[in-house]
Amino acid sequence: YKMPASATRTVGDYRRNLVERLYLQMLNARFSELTQKPDAPFLAAGASKDAFFARNTEAFTLDANVKDGGIEQGTEALLKEARRVDQFGFLQSELDRARQNLLRSYERSYAERDKTQSGSFVQEYIGNYLRGEAIPGIEYEYTIAQQLAPTISLADINTLARGWITDENRVIIAESPVKAGVTAPTRAGILAAFDRANKAQVAAWTETLSNDALIPQPPAAGKIVSSKTLPAIGAVEWKLSNGARVIVKPTDFKADEVLMRAYSPGGTSLAEDKDYMSAVLASQVVSLGGIGSFSFIDLGKKLSGKAISVSPSIGSTTEGMSAAGSPKDLETMFQLVYLDFTAPRLDTIAFAAFKQQVGPFLANRGADPSSVFGDSMTAIMSQHNYRARPITPAVFAEIDPARAVSFYKNRFADASDFTFVFVGNVDTTAIKPYVETYLASLPTVARKDAFVDRGGAPPKGVVQTVVRKGTEPKANSVMFFTGSCVYTPQNRMVLRALTTLVQTKLNETLREKLGGTYSPNVGGGCDREPRQEYSLRITFGSSPENTEPLYKATLALIDSLRATPVSLADINKVKEEILRAREVELKTNSYWVGNIVARDQAGEDLAGLGSAYDEMVKALTPSILQQAAKMYFNTANYARFVLLPEAPAAAK
Repeated sequence: YKMPASATRTVGDYRRNLVERLYLQMLNARFSELTQKPDAPFLAAGASKDAFFARNTEAFTLDANVKDGGIEQGTEALLKEARRVDQFGFLQSELDRARQNLLRSYERSYAERDKTQSGSFVQEYIGNYLRGEAIPGIEYEYTIAQQLAPTISLADINTLARGWITDENRVIIAESPVKAGVTAPTRAGILAAFDRANKAQVAAWTETLSNDALIPQPPAAGKIVSSKTLPAIGAVEWKLSNGARVIVKPTDFKADEVLMRAYSPGGTSLAEDKDYMSAVLASQVVSLGGIGSFSFIDLGKKLSGKAISVSPSIGSTTEGMSAAGSPKDLETMFQLVYLDFTAPRLDTIAFAAFKQQVGPFLANRGADPSSVFGDSMTAIMSQHNYRARPITPAVFAEIDPARAVSFYKNRFADASDFTFVFVGNVDTTAIKPYVETYLASLPTVARKDAFVDRGGAPPKGVVQTVVRKGTEPKANSVMFFTGSCVYTPQNRMVLRALTTLVQTKLNETLREKLGGTYSPNVGGGCDREPRQEYSLRITFGSSPENTEPLYKATLALIDSLRATPVSLADINKVKEEILRAREVELKTNSYWVGNIVARDQAGEDLAGLGSAYDEMVKALTPSILQQAAKMYFNTANYARFVLLPEAPAAAK
């Protein structure tokens, strides 16, 4: 629904902006809740209000993804939800939660005001220059939001839809696959859906809220039985009474951020083939169910105003958890971790809704060129390993939610082999009671786990595969170089330097010299599990007729790097780029938590994350990179894949 743009220049404008944000937040929360029901009229839905192609126009937009043939039904459902708000308004409990979340976001931005990224300032300057938007700064916005948000009533919000949804300046865009059994929507059908929505009887929105605590009774606490400092990285390590380990690294990179990663050996490799799909989706099934006495929807409402997220995961060789949040909500983070270990839930209704959401996407994957291309590469690079099958509707149907939850419980039944790593604005003294109450109390069983190698190693020799799918006159090319590697910090650093160099050379050759592709890319590295092997991937898009010239140019570049030491100028550029990137990395919590986990899993010295790494970079020489090019870009052992459009049908 198009309308004149509204700039934010005065305090009154700012209050209007807050009202709009609350309205959109509450409407989107309703859409999200509706999608958790198996009979939902759409797979996903959303509402937004943004600029519409021009600076003097903006639009209130309702959009949804629906099942094949469901566009008219989805259109009607979107409009009925907006009409429900128009007729009955929101609930006070919805406004209270939205206001909590809004003010918490301001609180977090204010806490990080001295750490604001340059890009945020750039966007503010652009808005000021192009649209005359005021830029008073977060200090002022934080103060004024605290003053204005409590004055916003349901009456302020409930009138918005009446002004935004009109019969004029309306644009309707519908997109549907062209395939057998799917009837494309018509103008008359969609307009009829609008008419039905306008005439439909709608009931007021209702909800029930739980006042229960996340954990009614705290568990019997365990103990920190030993402690040692890790001065090389400014951290401390604790051994807990249940066998678990905890590493804590306090930082001042961000005022309102604490990150956590936890890991344990095993993963889906310990599932038999018949249970593999259930194991792969186990953490997803559990997340859909909520935790403890709270469903997924109720948990979200319970956590309103909290800046916290916890996500369990089960990978191929490990299981673990990731968490992020504010120091203010640290105990809640620990409670959620405890519940994810001890109180996962199976919600068959939520899983049925999830199946309904996934089904249409899986049904249409075979028509998507990029999906077909990706599936082909995965199958060939794993030598058609059973666990690398494309996710078709039939494969997805193998998931048994009860077996998925059973596998999840098994993998999180033993905390004794888990390591928890915390990085961020965390006080080691203040965190101890939470560690002892919620981590040292986790259950254990007497077992020693190790992952199982289930195969899937890449093929040997030169593999050439062409996939023809789609009709657009464009091509994608991918080259994989694979082989054995020794997983050491030195080798991983050299691989990083090599890919940095090749990226620069590809840009110079394929893009700037030949003009055949805009964004060539190279990446990869050395993996430790399930086998110590490396994989380097070169990708570029082009016109179909340019695939061969660009492929030959890429091989010529690789041959040159293998045959001739690179120049000192190139080596210095590589060093400078890595060291400059390191300056930023070393000041981020994500770098430290990820690399502490990786090195700890490998049994490597954590001190190598600091200056020792920089010294390795500075010691790079042309001969080191030439030897690396010979080893890792083995032109007798690579796979090449090309995606081309389908050949035109022969003339009759």
